[in-house]
Amino acid sequence: MSDFTCKRTPLTLALMLAFGAPLAVHAQTTSRAASDPDSVPTVVVSASALGVVHDDMITPVTSLGGSELVRARESTLGETLAHQPGITSSHFGAGASRPVIRGMDGPRVKILSDGSEIQDASTISPDHAVAFEPVLAERIEVLRGPSALAYGGGAVGGVVNILDRKIPTVMPEKGLEGSAEVRANSAAREKTGAFEFTTAAGSNLALHLEGVKRDTDDYRVGKDWSEGRHVQGSYKETETGTVGLSWIGKNGYIGAAFTKERTEYGIPGHSEEFGDCHPHDGHLDCGGHGHEEEGLDHEEEGHEHEHAHGVPIVKLDSERWDIRGEYRNPVAGIERVRMRASITDYVHDELEENVVSTSFRSKGHDVRLEAVHAPLAGWRGVFGVQTTRRDFAAIGDEAYVPPTLTKKHAAFLTEEYKLEHWRFEAGLRHEWQDIEVDAPGLRDTDARGTSASVGAVWRFAPQYSLRASLSRSHRLPTAEELYADGVHLATATYEVGNQDLDKETSNNIDLTLRKFEGDTTFSVSAFHNRVDNYIYAHTLDNHEGFQLVEYAQRDATFTGLEGEIRRKLTPTISATLFGDYVRARFDEGAGSRNLPRIPASRLGVKLDGDWNQWHGMVEFYRVGKQDKLAEYETETAGYNMLNIGAHYSTRIGGVPTQFYARLNNLTDELAYSHTSFIKNAAPLTGRNLTAGIRVIF
Repeated sequence: MSDFTCKRTPLTLALMLAFGAPLAVHAQTTSRAASDPDSVPTVVVSASALGVVHDDMITPVTSLGGSELVRARESTLGETLAHQPGITSSHFGAGASRPVIRGMDGPRVKILSDGSEIQDASTISPDHAVAFEPVLAERIEVLRGPSALAYGGGAVGGVVNILDRKIPTVMPEKGLEGSAEVRANSAAREKTGAFEFTTAAGSNLALHLEGVKRDTDDYRVGKDWSEGRHVQGSYKETETGTVGLSWIGKNGYIGAAFTKERTEYGIPGHSEEFGDCHPHDGHLDCGGHGHEEEGLDHEEEGHEHEHAHGVPIVKLDSERWDIRGEYRNPVAGIERVRMRASITDYVHDELEENVVSTSFRSKGHDVRLEAVHAPLAGWRGVFGVQTTRRDFAAIGDEAYVPPTLTKKHAAFLTEEYKLEHWRFEAGLRHEWQDIEVDAPGLRDTDARGTSASVGAVWRFAPQYSLRASLSRSHRLPTAEELYADGVHLATATYEVGNQDLDKETSNNIDLTLRKFEGDTTFSVSAFHNRVDNYIYAHTLDNHEGFQLVEYAQRDATFTGLEGEIRRKLTPTISATLFGDYVRARFDEGAGSRNLPRIPASRLGVKLDGDWNQWHGMVEFYRVGKQDKLAEYETETAGYNMLNIGAHYSTRIGGVPTQFYARLNNLTDELAYSHTSFIKNAAPLTGRNLTAGIRVIF
């Protein structure tokens, strides 16, 4: 056993007792639909700030919860959401994967834990994992547009809000409520166990415990890959645990939770070949090229993963405090006051030959206060303030970003007005950002940005609605884009920052036509997003695939479609046609006008049915080839994907129990993701059977 797996702290043991899932959306919901694991209440979109129900949202919303989320969950957040229309994944092996929304990722997609920013290092590099375990999610929401502005103008792609149960919002009706789950898969020989439970600790106190332990080996790819059957270095081990306590009264609650995560995973495709490269007069000087390091076949006693492959590994250690509270009707004219705050201490070490080569440290906090006011002249809204601080440092061989202290402050307002069959919404947010840098020759920067949006939903017929939104938002440059200077082997680049970067300005139009009742329902969205001063990594030189990039700005345009049409064929069987497409181009300039790593088109069909306690699904989709290439990109072939699944809900001893299984990539096709930096070194997973059991008590 490795040091990672043999350490058994009291917290680790507590984690292994119970495993997680559900959380109430707001205090308005009941404690748990515990009596029926398949029950789905009316979905209130928590991340909308105003708590709008799904059908009244101005912009497209993806909401995964209940049995649907249980069936969709993977080991990373990106892979969990990757099958939803308009969403793909950055796919960096099995350890790290962020959602890519409408062709945008990184800092343009904000990831929240019940409205509070997840402060990790995943926006800095695609090989850095999101510090959240999907098995512990109750529901995952993805949204764009006016409501997203409440969380930052930089969320041009969208907002992913993960809802959990770590801080109870209502007292458990039965005194003790919870769930436990075990699951496994074949492609990576995954073994996962999870639990969560909430119990009364007094007349107004509720205690929550949850945890998960996951262990996977290198995953198997599709047939006929020239490199073999498994992606070396794609294993993942993780342990996560949370203890939460809250006081719950008639008009609200206040609570806190402590979460600790320890994760270890390999970095496939990582090469030291270009570690000596450096820029010289705008070109790469790779005098050390050809010097191949030997030895990465070292052993760490008892560690089967590293013993087998000798790849660089990541050891992530995150400690996070969450504080959440809500007070309803505190004074006349205010319906609700809500607080979200978090403090995060994040450590991420990258090891080579069992020695730390680079260490990333991030300490930060995020505080958000908001209040919902009663209608004024027919307008009901939420206003608030937010402050965020991140103290970041990287030390070692790949410390390509100097130590920085980033402070952000914001004020925001979102208002809605209802008139017969119309609902109008408007949002406004202003942000202040100051970045202090600790490096000779570099200057501190400050920036300001204002984002605004308007939108409406019109129910023009009993079963139909038309949604439209216009937004103009500013994204402020990140510390990495301003100050980077060094080798980044994970992406095979030498990155050079640009202190003269200006803020991005995104002008977005979004239209959605929906039919939400009847035997045939559909939702089809079209968007056009023109981004002035789009920040991107401009390639100055290329040496055998290793690139010298400097952050620069050009105007760019993103245009696309996404949607699905569902038809009930019989009382028990339905068919769904779904797909998405995005086209991203620079408006002008020399060289290729295509943006890099834009997802290919996708079109598919799904048959699903319900028979008493059974749910079954057969899904087939085609991902097209991507030949709209940026400079130095290579074409990615299209592929077909066939998946099947089954879900059975019953009661054992009166306890609701779910059995589920799904078989992905039934034909074992070799497939590559164009959004991945390491697509050729880490193809998508081959034929994979996932099965699990979940009980709710």
